[in-house]
Amino acid sequence: MSARNRELAILILVGLITVTGFASVYIARQNEISAGSLSYAGFFFALYLVAHLVGRLTVPDADPYLLPMAALLTGVGLTEIYRLNPTDALRQGLWVVIGVAGFAVALIALRHDFRRLESYKYLFGLSALALLFLPALPGIGRSINGARLWVQVGSLQFQPGELGKIAMIVFLAAYLHSKQEVLALGRLKDFGPLLAIWGCAMLVLVATHDLGSALLFFGIFLAILYLATSRLLYVGVGMTLFLIGAAGVYETTAHVQSRVTIWLQPWTTQKIPCPTRGGLLMQRQECESFQLVKSLYSIAQGGFTGTGLGKGTFSVPNGNTLIPDLKTDFIFSALAQELGLVGIAALLLVLILFVVRGFHIALLVDDGFSKLVCAGLTFGFALQTFIIIGGILRLIPLTGITLPFISYGGSSIVANFILLAGLLLVSQRANEAR
Repeated sequence: MSARNRELAILILVGLITVTGFASVYIARQNEISAGSLSYAGFFFALYLVAHLVGRLTVPDADPYLLPMAALLTGVGLTEIYRLNPTDALRQGLWVVIGVAGFAVALIALRHDFRRLESYKYLFGLSALALLFLPALPGIGRSINGARLWVQVGSLQFQPGELGKIAMIVFLAAYLHSKQEVLALGRLKDFGPLLAIWGCAMLVLVATHDLGSALLFFGIFLAILYLATSRLLYVGVGMTLFLIGAAGVYETTAHVQSRVTIWLQPWTTQKIPCPTRGGLLMQRQECESFQLVKSLYSIAQGGFTGTGLGKGTFSVPNGNTLIPDLKTDFIFSALAQELGLVGIAALLLVLILFVVRGFHIALLVDDGFSKLVCAGLTFGFALQTFIIIGGILRLIPLTGITLPFISYGGSSIVANFILLAGLLLVSQRANEAR
């Protein structure tokens, strides 16, 4: 069986799983099956069939598992968003359409040789910095939950850092590939642009008040730097600089201090002044850490097998939600409650397999630029997944980063489809050479 036929067969299986998921949610909500609810699944399958056909024409020898895994993750996310709010599922479906369109455009435009992007490395670098700092601009920047990561133009609200991440990876891969040999020598003058990246990561942290975004961008930078030079010393120095900068920002930024405090001590037995309630005396789990604590209770309620799709408890009798931002930052908690340990472990396994396939492609490809781009995209996907899930499970301080392909959010969906297109383009080149 050819790679594309194998991809199609798996996509059909994913379509059946999605139909079952939507039917289960609707039965749990309405005690009947609706053709309207199943139309979401049919539309979803048709959309990915279009993506498959574009891939068949442009990257016929590319990895056959990445697109089905992305489809499964998107299907799970769309099903849970539909379970929480059908209107939001419709909006998310529209963003998936835009994401698939971006995926198709990227494959068609770069199908002959994506390596020509290397010639525009400084343009990508400047674009990445511009996208990172857009939320800091007055008038269009928006602060949500204390983090300034959003830009609003009219009724359109998006997170430019998601696309900035892709541009940053292309720049780093191109620059480090061109300077690979001299960087291995350790000459200080060759590290000017890299030190500028460190400074920009710290400025992003100061401007946006979000430790997670700074950690994501600087983590990608250190990973690509290590892959290009094989020098652990650079990674150690970079991590030290980041910790020093993060400690400085912690001392001067109240929002970062609050996130660390919530991480270390989400529960209190005594009442303390609540900054979001005008200094009213409350326990921390009723104030600043309310969201995180309710999320942990939701995960615990899922148990081993879960409550079942559509049967989780996410609101109180008066209709108010138990966990704010459930469809975005905390959709993992909703899925953990309804799928249980078994289901959420299976979902994590799909995310891990996506990362494994990405690094497998990076090992197969022969030229340095392609290898660094592929490894950078894959590592960025892996690190972003770890940061959001690690924050929810209290492994690290909580941040507002989205769960790739699953969380509600247009900019995240579009960026991840472009990431997927990049991996398939590199895979096509690797398999053609073989």
